[in-house]
Amino acid sequence: MKIVRHIGIWVASILVGAISNSFVLQLGLMLIPPPVGANFNTPEGLAASMPLLSPKHFIAPFAAHASGTLVSAILLTWLLKATSKNLALIAALIFFAGGLYMVMILPSPLWFDMLDLSLAYFPMGLLGYWIGRKIVEKTNKHVNS
Repeated sequence: MKIVRHIGIWVASILVGAISNSFVLQLGLMLIPPPVGANFNTPEGLAASMPLLSPKHFIAPFAAHASGTLVSAILLTWLLKATSKNLALIAALIFFAGGLYMVMILPSPLWFDMLDLSLAYFPMGLLGYWIGRKIVEKTNKHVNS
């Protein structure tokens, strides 16, 4: 039964991280609308729109990638009461794989690819682990008092 619970937590944490990613991306598009003529509705339209984008248009994708990884790592660490960083880093690896895939299929600027791949995944996984551990410690302190 414990294995089923762990698998459920894994699936849920990755799913909630993906939802967070999508939510932040959509919010970013409302706050910083795409330039006139940009079409983000299809992969081809997004690729063709890349030359129209300025650095401000990359804030939301970076924040989305970072938030998805962070949320997933926090949930895994907290819900599984992880004492090792490994679970959070595996979650970061899963999101990193998605980011690397996007880098390979979209002609985005090199500066963004480097920033995104170096800061949005593994550092956020470690930060998520740290936050998750703080939640576990605080929860344990309240339970034991």
